[in-house]
Amino acid sequence: MGDISCSNGISNGNGHAQRKSCCWYEEEIEENLRWCFALNSILHTGATRYQDIQLLDTKPFGKALVIDGKLQSAEIDEFIYHESLVHPALLHHPNPRTIFIMGGGEGSTARELLRHKTVDKVVMCDIDEEVVEFCKSYLLVNREAFRDPRLDLVINDARAELERREDLYDVIIGDLADPIEGGPCYQLYTKSFYEFTVKPRLNQGGIFVTQAGPAGVFSHTEVFSCIYNTLRQVFKYVVPYSAHIPSYADIWGWIMASDTPFVLNADELDLKMKQRIKGENRYLDGKTFTSASTLSKVVRNSLDNETHVYTEGSARFIYGHGTAHKHSQA
Repeated sequence: MGDISCSNGISNGNGHAQRKSCCWYEEEIEENLRWCFALNSILHTGATRYQDIQLLDTKPFGKALVIDGKLQSAEIDEFIYHESLVHPALLHHPNPRTIFIMGGGEGSTARELLRHKTVDKVVMCDIDEEVVEFCKSYLLVNREAFRDPRLDLVINDARAELERREDLYDVIIGDLADPIEGGPCYQLYTKSFYEFTVKPRLNQGGIFVTQAGPAGVFSHTEVFSCIYNTLRQVFKYVVPYSAHIPSYADIWGWIMASDTPFVLNADELDLKMKQRIKGENRYLDGKTFTSASTLSKVVRNSLDNETHVYTEGSARFIYGHGTAHKHSQA
């Protein structure tokens, strides 16, 4: 849940009292813990059929997209998330040509995919057309991606679209909202979905990768560990990895899965980046991925001992509910 409050404070300089007005965005990370930062302005606020949406101009992170009270993406550090989500899977695949994105409405995942020279077609399937159109209008960094002829934008539920199509894909990417109780996405993290919808739509040697929620020393037990264990029930080879994203106020996790082993070392990953990717990555290289996939002792032990399997009847959720945002004057 995210709140915006504006307050008038008193700042003293050179013995003179001055009134200083400031607005703050506040998000409840967990019980007894909130994360807040100062705003320059509120650029847009509204509601679609599925979600509440805001675009905030923040002082520390630039423009920030907030959906259902959860910060989704911030201008200054979204590259960490999207490079980490996209490039490890595509680099480990020998020749990724066809990609399916579940979600990804802001366009940043498509942007990173379309930097790969091997890619012929990207299907981006998002359920919320209003969010996609909003991001097209306001997130200009992704303008070229939305115009790329290789991008096929589909407005539909990702599960229904995958089940409807007969096409197979080299890589399927889960760029979905976090599993929130009552939210639209938690069923797309279940064992049955991975087993009967995702895996049958992968080509031989195909790779599935998904964002998997907070992966910090304490927060990884919310959903990261059980998504990892759930994918282990479906795929032979499963690689969890994580990175710190400043605007999320936490370590974030992704999980990559395939029936073909992941065998590239740091130098081989760097070579493939030079051969395949247009332009330079800002965050991810071979050493960074090696580090990202070397989890801390406490998280490794927790993942090794996780027994929970994510099903529709035994789902786990990240803390908090998406709620309407309140605007208060203090």
